[in-house]
Amino acid sequence: MTIQLTWPQILAWRLRRQFVSPAGGSDVVAVARRLCGVQAQVSSSARLAVAVRSAEPDPGAIDRALWHERTLVKTWIMRGTLHLLPSDELAGYCAALATLRFWEKGSWQRGHGVTAAEISAIIEAVPHALGEQPLTREELVEAVVQVTGDAHLRQALTSGWGALLKPLSRLGELCYGPPRDGRVTFVAPRRWLPGWGATLPPSEEAGVRLARAYLGAHGPATPEMFDTWLFGGVARKAVLKGWFRDLGPELTEVGTDDGRTLLALTEQLDDLAVTRPSGEVHLLPGFDQYILGAPRNLEPLIPAPVKPKVSRQAGWISPVVVHEGRVAGVWEPKNSRVALELFEDVPQEALQTAVERIESLLAVE
Repeated sequence: MTIQLTWPQILAWRLRRQFVSPAGGSDVVAVARRLCGVQAQVSSSARLAVAVRSAEPDPGAIDRALWHERTLVKTWIMRGTLHLLPSDELAGYCAALATLRFWEKGSWQRGHGVTAAEISAIIEAVPHALGEQPLTREELVEAVVQVTGDAHLRQALTSGWGALLKPLSRLGELCYGPPRDGRVTFVAPRRWLPGWGATLPPSEEAGVRLARAYLGAHGPATPEMFDTWLFGGVARKAVLKGWFRDLGPELTEVGTDDGRTLLALTEQLDDLAVTRPSGEVHLLPGFDQYILGAPRNLEPLIPAPVKPKVSRQAGWISPVVVHEGRVAGVWEPKNSRVALELFEDVPQEALQTAVERIESLLAVE
């Protein structure tokens, strides 16, 4: 018989697993590991996502982990967006994501003004261009032009959001290096990250590990939800099916109060079953993994009438007020203070406590 769970139970469990309730993250790497990455398109949001989950928030922890300890890495990964990941897990993420080679599609090449031969030349040249020292974008472009002898690539590589560099990040050949005079630099993971192997792990093993980690923080879920989070919903179906087939012995189907059938890690069923719905209030930053790990049309999390306030134009994800596990409002920082827009009644004392905590973190940041 399928185990039945309510969405308030599931969402309360996710809040606890994701170090929101309570704030139990021991350090920045532990938070990034549990969340399966912290989106870092907006640096201030990434810092706040870590701080709000930390038992003892440390404003300098991310920079130390990135540039000194090298236990954290910043790169384009899930859905082609910037994330912070534990350094020792990057190779696995790359192996899983490299199963979808979007840059080989003619439509992608035409959209970015390059030919198949040119993108192949870039992919071959960057590992030779990235040496022992971090390179700025401009320095990397010139190095690629020198290696390839193709000056046309200069314009292509300096336009847009680094789209032509994203295949390199997915292949494990490029990640962010320490900023220099306020400018981004790039390094080769094999030279920058301790313990980097000679090759990426097998994609089959990497995909199973990643699906297991995802369900451990964002589950129960479906393969399609996992695909949306990881690839943006365009995974190769045979690959996705294979990963979940191999993970199958560790999974159990659960039913929800809105009629869905989801997959949960069997070892977590007892914990899920005894979880009680949460009446707590939390303020989470923009682009928070609690929202990004679920599809935007998951109404138990984001009620349909408020979705445009949360998932906005150009992929912008608003900071949210969470009550009973679901989005009950949005907020924005104004001079280290919080401006609220609530969609429903929220317990005032709990809300005030959540606001004061976020404002204290904003003041430190």
